[in-house]
Amino acid sequence: MADTITPCIWFDLGQAKKAAEFYVSLGLPDSRIDHVALSPADNPSSKEGEELLVEFTLAGRSYLGLNGGSMFTPTEAVSFLIQTEDQAETDRLWDAIVGNGGSESMCGWCKDRWGVSWQITPRALMDLHREANPARAKAGFEAMMQMKKLDIAAILAAADAAG
Repeated sequence: MADTITPCIWFDLGQAKKAAEFYVSLGLPDSRIDHVALSPADNPSSKEGEELLVEFTLAGRSYLGLNGGSMFTPTEAVSFLIQTEDQAETDRLWDAIVGNGGSESMCGWCKDRWGVSWQITPRALMDLHREANPARAKAGFEAMMQMKKLDIAAILAAADAAG
């Protein structure tokens, strides 16, 4: 069944395809550019024949990039959360996003060069949020709150020290 809800990301003019190409290059499985649609007529954000829409898939989920112009920009209110399996994957994704003109933030958050927010989050941290021992969950959470790129070993060591 085709997706019935597709997140649409608004980009400055001419940036949707560049962003989609970068996103699919991150090495997430089942990721690709599906279609680039040209504007059928002049409109406020593009001329007839210019790239208007970019349909792409990331990890099996459909997205739409819109070359809408500079009047709207992304905020942290919506982000891509990628649950990573180990420190190598965490490092690889973080470094790809931040190292390609992005910026670091706290607690595993970063922004790509288009201003889209990402959470590079180890599955081990998500498991700690479900931890039955509240002291372990709290200690892991407090360790995470001090980090930019997340360090799985340090988070788990803090949790283990708490019990």
